[in-house]
Amino acid sequence: MKKQIAILGSTGSIGTQALQVIGEHPDQYEAYVLTAGNRVEELIRQARQFMPEAVVIANEAKYPRLKEALADLPIKVYAGEEALCQIVQEAPIDMVLTAMVGYAGLRPTMNALRARKAIALANKETLVVAGELINELARVNGTPILPVDSEHSAVFQCLTGEVGNPIEKVILTASGGPFRTFTREQLETVTKEQALRHPNWSMGAKITIDSATMMNKGFEVIEAKWLFGVRPDQIEVVVHPQSVIHSMVQFEDGAVKAQLGMPDMRLPIQYAFSYPDRLHASFPRLDFATCTSLTFEQPDTRRFRNLALAYEALHQGGNMPCIVNAANEVCVAAFLADRVSFLGMSDAIEQAMQRVSFVARPSYEDYVETDRMARRVTEEILTKHT
Repeated sequence: MKKQIAILGSTGSIGTQALQVIGEHPDQYEAYVLTAGNRVEELIRQARQFMPEAVVIANEAKYPRLKEALADLPIKVYAGEEALCQIVQEAPIDMVLTAMVGYAGLRPTMNALRARKAIALANKETLVVAGELINELARVNGTPILPVDSEHSAVFQCLTGEVGNPIEKVILTASGGPFRTFTREQLETVTKEQALRHPNWSMGAKITIDSATMMNKGFEVIEAKWLFGVRPDQIEVVVHPQSVIHSMVQFEDGAVKAQLGMPDMRLPIQYAFSYPDRLHASFPRLDFATCTSLTFEQPDTRRFRNLALAYEALHQGGNMPCIVNAANEVCVAAFLADRVSFLGMSDAIEQAMQRVSFVARPSYEDYVETDRMARRVTEEILTKHT
């Protein structure tokens, strides 16, 4: 039986690469559901190529175009956020790849867990915002969460076969982004065009900016706590500009295991799909004849304050990571619209952390209210400074 996969966010960077993996293994996988936020033309192309059972476009205004374009095919067509949350519960689905960007991925992921669907998690914000809630849902429903982020996939791979062996430390590697060597003075004037030019990875705009500010790494630290059950002081970040070592695990005997490979997201996507098996892949191989230097540095949290703010949010717990995520989403959108400077994003996030009400043990409703409030407060902060 082929594994039936629902891809939430199929037109984004992760989604399109997941479809490449499915296309490479048509005997193993089928795309059962494809969803997109706004990119209706790309979704139409994907639907005609992969012939899913259903497609969903979140933007309801794009529904007529999608419906008309697929009228000659036996594909169910839906629109809206509610349809997105309901489609993941379809009985034939074996796995849900959550590749939507940001907070929007939370509700569909919760519904998929309730329906006992295996989760291939590429939407790190889901665990950042509501890690405790998601972990409890996964536990109650006996549902696996398989990491797709290259760093968390690397840790996951290092832990395979290590059941019962305590982790001393998880070491997440970071490329350092395009501004790794910039001074604070240089960072004051960087542009979105510069920030969108990542040296190693091809990603969507939001995650590329998060990588440049190192908020992406901060979110990965929070995600690692929930995925691997480690304390904040057991999670270390090391800057590794070559992006060859994707992350490492140190055990209590001092041994360090690392997962290496080319910077290619198709590998962790395929591993999440195939786990515990490994399937042949045509992806490029690591060539040690050309890869002759691997270097490591400590991250500078004075220049890249978002990493320090994420650690602070993790230590505080409660709804603080939710506040940081919402404030960051607003700030990244503002930066891409030339409404805030690169360093100004950290200032606004820090102010939002101080102004939005802290809830120590939040419910789902608390998270919803926190997200709404943090976005409003951050917009006020940005408007005041423009």
